[in-house]
Amino acid sequence: MSRSRIHLDVQSMAVNDAIAALERKTRGRQRNVPEAPEAPEAPAPAKGKPAKAAPAAKPVAAGAGEIRIIGGQWRRTRLAVAQRPGLRPTPDRVRETLFNWLGQDLTGWRCLDAFAGTGALGFEAASRGAKDVAMVELDAGLVAQLRSLQQRLDAKAVKIQRGDALGALQQAAPGSLDLVLLDPPFGENALFLPALRAACTAASADGWIYLEAPAEWDAAALAPLGLVRQRYLKAGAVHAHLLRKAAETGEAA
Repeated sequence: MSRSRIHLDVQSMAVNDAIAALERKTRGRQRNVPEAPEAPEAPAPAKGKPAKAAPAAKPVAAGAGEIRIIGGQWRRTRLAVAQRPGLRPTPDRVRETLFNWLGQDLTGWRCLDAFAGTGALGFEAASRGAKDVAMVELDAGLVAQLRSLQQRLDAKAVKIQRGDALGALQQAAPGSLDLVLLDPPFGENALFLPALRAACTAASADGWIYLEAPAEWDAAALAPLGLVRQRYLKAGAVHAHLLRKAAETGEAA
């Protein structure tokens, strides 16, 4: 055999040995590489029971409140009323006290509930025999509700008007009302003074004015209006006043 042939055979063997060593090394690396874990399957729902969907968010319901008529022909009747920001039905205790002050029986009286809201005061007056009860409210939704309550009670003495309370007070004939009910929104301080002035004109000589306010009106504040305070009650944030014209009552209570 020639030297050149021997030399080629040696080179070929060396190449084969290098390839074999490289293959062994590669196989060893592949054995040492950990396999990626398979993603776990979601548990199957129990047999016969469908999988539960995520609960949907509950809609926020428009809440409704309630008023209760204290006395008269609709005594203990409960009436559902809408809830509005700032709307405050006169508390039961305050209404009961007010109509105790007035003597319970309002047969034949002419009344104006100038800021009617839920109608708690006006319906209470009608329940106790008032002949005419005008309710004035600006909010269209509350007006619709007042009319619904009027129909439910078959309150024939009640007349409901959508409009401005001050305008209704100023348009009332002088001396034509036996009872004026004033419960303006507590956040609108500018309404109280003109409402009291107009109520004083609209009330009869021996009529009454009821004022519900966020603060007390004392003799010094009422005197320039020609009014005196006959009764007063504080219940929580409510200051309840029963007023009359000064000329008919003399000294304030």
